[in-house]
Amino acid sequence: MPFKETETLELKKSTSELKEAIISISAMLNKHGQGEVIFGIEDSGKVVGQDIGKTTTQDISKSIQDHIEPEVFPNIQEEQIEGKPCIRVRISGNHMPYFAYGRAYTRVGDKDLVLSSRELEGLFEKKNQGKMRWDDKPCHNAKLSDIDPGKLGIFLKKANLEFVSTDVALRNLSLMLSPSGALTNTAILLFGHSPQKFIHNAKLRCAVFAGAATILDMKDFEGDLFALIEDAQAYALRNTHTRERIEGLYRVDVPEIDPEALREAIINAFCHRDYHNPDSVHVAIFNDRVEIRSPGLLYGGLTIDRIKHEQVSERRNELIAAMLQRIHYAEAWGRGIRLILQKEPTASFKEVGRQFITVFKRKNVAQKEVPKKTDENGPKSTRKVPEKYQKLLEAIIADPTISRKKLAQELNEPASTILSRLRRLKKDGVLKHVGPAKGGKWEVKK
Repeated sequence: MPFKETETLELKKSTSELKEAIISISAMLNKHGQGEVIFGIEDSGKVVGQDIGKTTTQDISKSIQDHIEPEVFPNIQEEQIEGKPCIRVRISGNHMPYFAYGRAYTRVGDKDLVLSSRELEGLFEKKNQGKMRWDDKPCHNAKLSDIDPGKLGIFLKKANLEFVSTDVALRNLSLMLSPSGALTNTAILLFGHSPQKFIHNAKLRCAVFAGAATILDMKDFEGDLFALIEDAQAYALRNTHTRERIEGLYRVDVPEIDPEALREAIINAFCHRDYHNPDSVHVAIFNDRVEIRSPGLLYGGLTIDRIKHEQVSERRNELIAAMLQRIHYAEAWGRGIRLILQKEPTASFKEVGRQFITVFKRKNVAQKEVPKKTDENGPKSTRKVPEKYQKLLEAIIADPTISRKKLAQELNEPASTILSRLRRLKKDGVLKHVGPAKGGKWEVKK
């Protein structure tokens, strides 16, 4: 059977190449956590045999232990291959990164390459990921009363899960630690009445810039993760242009940036950010671009090029990602960047300082006045209201005195999301509340 070098098998003609073999061992350990070297076979696969003395295997073992850090313990066996004496060295370890002669290597095909500083950082993150995790750690001083059962109930319904009680639901979702009963950071971030009371950097900062320094508008948002996602998308769409396209008899709004691509970038920013970083997620709108800025660089040694061309994913916040997957906000195959590029081919990605930034080029379509058509009741806009707002307006028209709480129940949405949409409609002049907060009524403008 011919031998061929792979990512976990290195062939050496003899122990005269022991140093190169030790480098290959460290590279295989860093890439796969295991590997083997056979002395007595040329790299072409030809078996030539290896001279074996009384101390040969001991010398190999000592050299490996002396020159690889952290220390490893090889399994070394003498074998007859095609009737010729050879030495097979098997090794495994899970304490990456491993260094050979003071340098760290990785295995690519049958080659040993020096690890870049970024790749080395990724190995350290992987080694310490349990200690570095934030999302599954207890949220200090948080109590069950800090959870909003309404938010949790809406989530469970969307995830097709039964709501028995708040504590049972949280335990089943791994959001409450056993046996202490402590709430995780994720539980508060997703379902807390006031997440920022405990997680001060779980915020959203938005701004519109004229040039590099002049700020035309700036607004900060607070709330649970789902509300912040909605607020970020609404702010970006509200402060970019919209053109119109004719579909049949209707004019349809076409946002300057594809809403699905924009939403994917925003969800990724909140899902994969580094919550140890005191900064917040930012939406920055410039004349020529929109930037979604997320605290924290790519995780686990990933590079922008790899995730653009390979379906790979290293997730910093496994628990948050798992919750978002349950309601189809995110998926498990690491295709976020590819999905963004399908919708917005000119989008780009970069890492600046300690931030990962998604950049959407603005198309700078001049915003036009919406043509009107007249009927017996006067002017009437043909602009179509987005479905999520249309349902809200229909519920209000059916009952002008309806409360925000009841709207949330009827539309199966978090109260924070309903509040954000009501604010948007009021700001756009579509909706007006008349009278006191309790006892007043809504007016929908034609």
